[in-house]
Amino acid sequence: MEALAELGGAKRGDRTMLDALLPAADAFEASLRRGEGPAVALQAAAAEAGAAATAAMRPRLGRASYLGDRVIGIRDGGATAVAIWLRALSQAFG
Repeated sequence: MEALAELGGAKRGDRTMLDALLPAADAFEASLRRGEGPAVALQAAAAEAGAAATAAMRPRLGRASYLGDRVIGIRDGGATAVAIWLRALSQAFG
């Protein structure tokens, strides 16, 4: 995630895939700190919540930034994709 942020210049709140990845990583780490196994940690819904939150964000970077306020109310595509593949991972390991 650090490399993605550095390469693209994105940060939390810019309405990018990082808005799903960062809360998912935080939840994953917290789950592991509580002693839960990786399968349980992957089942955290943080990526989904992060992706859903992008619908209310103004796009500052990425493809959505070209559309401006017209995308308000629509989830970011990259963040939604992250939520989908993390859900698939959790099902594979769950």
